[in-house]
Amino acid sequence: MLLRLIMPPSVQGRLRLGYLDWLRGLACLLMFQTHCYDSWLGGAARQSTFFGWSRLGGTLPAPLFLFLAGISFALVTDRLRRKGVASKKIAAKTISRGAFVFVLGLLFRLQEYILGLPGAQWTDLLRVDVLNVIGVSIMLMGLVCWVAPTRMANAIAAGFVSLAIAMATPPLWTTCRPRWLPWYLESYINGVHTYDAPQPWLFPIFPWAAFAFAGLAVGFLLFSDRAKERPTEIIGMLGITGVGLFFLSLWIDARSMKLYSVYDFWHTSPDFFLARLGILLAITFLGYAWCRWGAGEKWFSPLRQIGETSLLVYWVHIEFVYGRLSILTKHAQTIASATAGLLVIFTAMVLLSMARTWWKGQEAGIRVWRPATET
Repeated sequence: MLLRLIMPPSVQGRLRLGYLDWLRGLACLLMFQTHCYDSWLGGAARQSTFFGWSRLGGTLPAPLFLFLAGISFALVTDRLRRKGVASKKIAAKTISRGAFVFVLGLLFRLQEYILGLPGAQWTDLLRVDVLNVIGVSIMLMGLVCWVAPTRMANAIAAGFVSLAIAMATPPLWTTCRPRWLPWYLESYINGVHTYDAPQPWLFPIFPWAAFAFAGLAVGFLLFSDRAKERPTEIIGMLGITGVGLFFLSLWIDARSMKLYSVYDFWHTSPDFFLARLGILLAITFLGYAWCRWGAGEKWFSPLRQIGETSLLVYWVHIEFVYGRLSILTKHAQTIASATAGLLVIFTAMVLLSMARTWWKGQEAGIRVWRPATET
């Protein structure tokens, strides 16, 4: 998504990395299953172990999207630096594109509000969602890119910012809440929205932007000169590091001494951030391995296809799962019927993505053909 927003189509093709698109597609699939089961399951199915596992899988799509946004940001800025573009211009371009994504998030909320009338609440227009935090994260990464002009400095700064966001999350959600801010601004800090307490189903800067900065740091490593010479070695090391981080987070969580007076492992804890970051690093290696040695790039890949148009399928599927156009009756389905609905949604989104890719190809052909006929 970030590549499409920052670079022209001719450059995007040269920058695309198949395994990153495949990982975006995996995030979309995990998102589909989470949303479909959450919206449609009802009765005993909603109390089942199956539903619990589907919700656990739902903890990965948002971090993965943000993590990949950070990696894409590193790819774009690294290529611009190699071309000699000044850091100030890179920052200005990326910050403006981050603002564009943020505006898209506001437009998405406006669409959902209009389609939800007459029962929709006006406060939902200001709800902090995934697109909002991706846009804010891109703008913040642009600022870091401006302050830290070299690749190494940018990677180190990104790592520190990621850790700082994760460490600051627990108090900002509990003992040090910025209650003096209006709720619509405080919500960007801790997701409080109009409620009396932060809501874990929203996407405030703390902790979510930490995943984008972690992706930025990893991205600069992936696109370093050494990584280009030995990509498998570097990505393999990242996978091993991911496994280590996951078990380190469990070890820290098991300690009796806690750093924070209010400790919530599943929502605000830096330990849980480390666990999810470890999983993201391991998944990155698995996605790379599948696309290099498996079938990920040998034949048509539905995951890679929807990964190339992740913003579109995210935008569209919501209305057919949660909205008024839901293809199944909400909170009334068995596991079997909800799974059938999930297959329909996935197939429809792949077809939509293919249509979008075809149309983009037609547009590119028109742009190439028209000047030739006019000369």
